[in-house]
Amino acid sequence: MTAPDLVIRGGTAILPTGQRPADIAVTGGIITAVGSEVRDGAEIIDASGLIVLPGVVDAHVHFNEPGRVEWEGWEAGTRGAAAGGVTTVLEMPLNAHPPTTTAAAFDEKRAVASQKALVDFGLWGGLVPDNLDNLPILHQRGVIGFKAFMSHSGIDDFHRVPDGVLAIGLKATARLGAMVGVHAESQEILDRCEAEQRDMNRLSWCRARPPRAEVEAIQRLIVCMRGAGKGVRAHVVHVSCAEGLAAVDAARSKGVSITAETCPHYLAFTEQDFERIGPPLKCAPPIRDAATREALWQEVLAGRVDLIASDHSPCPAADKKKGEHDIWQAWGGVAGIQATLPVLLTEGLRARGLSLERIAHMTATAPAQLFGLYPRKGAIAVGADADFAVVDPEQPMVVESSWLQTRSGVSAYLGREFLGMVVRTIVRGRTVALNGEVVGQPGWGEFVKPNHAN
Repeated sequence: MTAPDLVIRGGTAILPTGQRPADIAVTGGIITAVGSEVRDGAEIIDASGLIVLPGVVDAHVHFNEPGRVEWEGWEAGTRGAAAGGVTTVLEMPLNAHPPTTTAAAFDEKRAVASQKALVDFGLWGGLVPDNLDNLPILHQRGVIGFKAFMSHSGIDDFHRVPDGVLAIGLKATARLGAMVGVHAESQEILDRCEAEQRDMNRLSWCRARPPRAEVEAIQRLIVCMRGAGKGVRAHVVHVSCAEGLAAVDAARSKGVSITAETCPHYLAFTEQDFERIGPPLKCAPPIRDAATREALWQEVLAGRVDLIASDHSPCPAADKKKGEHDIWQAWGGVAGIQATLPVLLTEGLRARGLSLERIAHMTATAPAQLFGLYPRKGAIAVGADADFAVVDPEQPMVVESSWLQTRSGVSAYLGREFLGMVVRTIVRGRTVALNGEVVGQPGWGEFVKPNHAN
C-alpha cells in the first residue's frame, strides 16, 4: 500500500461529527484517511496541541482585478487569505473593471486569477439593470451566484437594481437554480438620513445608515422573492444588526429560501472604535453601537447566522486618507480577510463560549454547502480537498504591519490583540502559510465551480 503524501499527526480535528484527536492522511491533495491508525507519510506535520479546522471558505471578498489592481489584486488578496487560514475565496463582481457582468469579463477575471491566486477561488457574477440577458451564460461559466445592490454601490460601473428589476432577476436566477446575493440597504432611507446627518463628525456616517435601512430593504427583498415564484434563493450579505437577522429568520420560518451572513468587523468593533480609528473602519452598513454588537453576537451564538465572511474590500491608502478630516470622503471598505479566525477565536471561543464546531460550520461547511462546493470543500472528510487552517488556540498575537498582506497596508485591526493564531494554512495538501509567513506560490489556486456546473 502506497504511503500518503502528507500526514497531520496529533491535532484535535474539527470533523463533521465533532472534535476529536485524529490523524489525517492526504494523497494527491485529497483527504484519504481520518483516524487513529494512519500510517506515516512522505511529509509529517506534528499538530500536537493544535486545532485542525477545515480551511475557511470566505464567501465575500473584493480583489478588484482586473482593472483596479492598485486597490489590491489577486496576489495580495490571496496572500492575505493564506495568512488568515482561508483556503477558498468567492470573489465579488465589483470592484473589478469591467465588473463580472458579462461572459468576456468573467473569462478575463478567471484568467488573471488562475495566474496569480495562491488559494482556490470561485467567482460571483453581477446582477445589474442592463445584464439580465447575460445571466444564463454566466451561470454556464460557473459563477457561484449573482450579486445585486439595493442601494448605490459606490462604483460607477455597477448600478443598483430597483425592486422591479430585482424581482425579474430573482425569477431569472430561479429558473437557473442560482442564488442572488443582496446588499440590502434602502436607498430611500439612506437619502433622507444623509440629508439630516451629513457633517464632518465621524459618527454621522453611522447615523446616516441606520439599522432600519437594512431591515426595510430585507423586507422588500422578501416581498420580491415571494412575488418571483418557486425556486427563488437569496442570500443577504454583511448583515450588521439582529433586527435584520430576525427578518430573515421570520421569512425562513415561512418557507422563504433566504440566508444571511455577518462579518468579523461587526463582531469585533463598536461605534466607539470607529470614532477613534476612522477611515480604515468605514464600511456599509456601518459599524454599530455596543448594544447592537452584543445583540448580533447573541444571534451568532443562537445559530441564526448562516455564515461569516470577511467582506474584504481594500482600496489605495490615499483613498482612506481622504477621510481623516471628513469621513464622507473616504472609500468605504474594511481589509479583513486575515482577521476572521482571530476574531472568532478571541471574541467568540474565548470571550463568549462559541464552539469550535460552530466556527468551522459558519466559516467553512455552511458557505461550501450554500454555494455548491460541498463536499469537495468545507469539511475534514475522506474524499474532500485537503484544505486546513491549523490553529494554536493559546498563542497570543498582536496585528502588526509586517503581518498584513493587503497592498495598502491599511487595516482597522492594526494593534489589535488576539488569543489564537493561524500557524499553518494548507491548500490541497500544500502549505501556503506557516507561522505568519506566506510560503505559497501564485498560480497554485484553482478555479472551483459549484456542483451544478461540474
